[in-house]
Amino acid sequence: MSKKYVVAIDQGTTSTRCMVFDEKGLPVCSHQMEHVQIYPKPGWVEHDAMEIWSRTKDVIRGALEKGEIDPNEIASIGITNQRETTVVWEKATGKPIYNAIVWQCMRTQDFCAEWQKVPGWEQSRTGEGKVKDITGLLISPYFSGTKIKWILDNVPGARDRAAKGEILFGNIDTWLIWNLTGGPDGGVHVTDVSNASRTLLMDIKTLQWSEEMASFLDVPLAMMPKIMPSSCVYGHTRADGPFGAEIPVAGDLGDQQAALFGQACFGKGDTKNTYGTGCFMLMNIGETPSPSKNGLLTTAAYSLEEGKCVYALEGSIAITGAAVQWLRDNLRLFDEAPDSEYFASKVEDSGGIYFVPAFSGLYAPYWDMSARGAIVGLTRYIRKEHIVRATLESICYQTRDVVEAMNKDSGVSLAELKVDGGAVKNDLLMQMQADILGSKVVRPQVNETTALGAAYAAGLAVGFWKSTDELKEHWAEDRRFDPLMSKERREEAYAGWKKAISKAQNWID
Repeated sequence: MSKKYVVAIDQGTTSTRCMVFDEKGLPVCSHQMEHVQIYPKPGWVEHDAMEIWSRTKDVIRGALEKGEIDPNEIASIGITNQRETTVVWEKATGKPIYNAIVWQCMRTQDFCAEWQKVPGWEQSRTGEGKVKDITGLLISPYFSGTKIKWILDNVPGARDRAAKGEILFGNIDTWLIWNLTGGPDGGVHVTDVSNASRTLLMDIKTLQWSEEMASFLDVPLAMMPKIMPSSCVYGHTRADGPFGAEIPVAGDLGDQQAALFGQACFGKGDTKNTYGTGCFMLMNIGETPSPSKNGLLTTAAYSLEEGKCVYALEGSIAITGAAVQWLRDNLRLFDEAPDSEYFASKVEDSGGIYFVPAFSGLYAPYWDMSARGAIVGLTRYIRKEHIVRATLESICYQTRDVVEAMNKDSGVSLAELKVDGGAVKNDLLMQMQADILGSKVVRPQVNETTALGAAYAAGLAVGFWKSTDELKEHWAEDRRFDPLMSKERREEAYAGWKKAISKAQNWID
């Protein structure tokens, strides 16, 4: 039977989705389900990894049923995932020994603060130091390494079992691939370079686990998955699994790298920004892992061949779409997240207020984990519409912060920004983004490029698509947003944002 489709499993922070794509890279059908967010303590965030695996099986079956897809017509499967979220499980049973610790979780903040003071490991505010030299990252509770250490330190017997290889670590990509390919009955324990580069444990130059980093964090390498290219056949699904057939699992990319790949950003300097729970801007910097001097991360973007890698500069913002969810769920200002566009459009501006949604501290380019959320400039004039608009503006201002850092690192001013993710459907937000950046914002016809990137990686591995040049031909523009705000007004508004940032950083004083 001829192969007509490639499937992408997109496992995100709040939901899991299965999408089916045709040979032109167009979506055929999809199914999506949310999972529970667990908050045991202030600043702590967890997921139930077994629930995520259950939801994954459900969305696979749902998508195939919706599209009436014959699994024998599927060429391959790609995985893309929330990065840094950490799962540790028993090899023999497949049961996690603790809930998955989510990338947003701040429980290792105190350890990170002490680590920064250890002789030889000192780190500047923007990250310069040994950790950046080895990994391209910086000392932060954001990444997987300190989360693994926390689990091994706090679950009785875990460290000894890890040293014996009885328990395994994986980010969500590894967890899903292991389960899809057999779980306790022969599951493949692998990850790709893009996910491995988010652990604090991979040497960014050699693309192998760093013994020095693993030794400092006391993480046994016996529990670590094998690092593989982003596009290759890792294993096959089981006939008795959710697909009901043996299909190659052949693509693996962390969600933000997958979006870069799905946006066909294959050239040096190509840049995209994904608008989801957080915002993540990546710039392709080629095959040399150049360090940032301005608070950005150097990360593995993708690998299409063993031992070779394309790198990216990344600006990570923790809370953007999550701030809109907070307005919906905690403050109950509206019923559905898309309603934010309606309410924000009812006022001409934010009434002089700024909202800094530093619920998990500030990420790039500030890297201040002690910062906290703040709304500044409140007067009796302010209505809920102003607060909603200020929330959308906060997404745009945080993105500009990253663009400013990226311009300094690259020496080139950004001419246009490719955008993707669920929030780019909000035309008001995209126009505000163009205005605040002073640059063109370009939205593609297929805006769910995270799933598309995983599909592309999987399809390339099995010859469903022949080259990245072929993938470039699939990319098509939906709409372009040109800046309309005057430069004077733009700079005045941004100066107010920088003052609000300082308030969020000095909220204790």
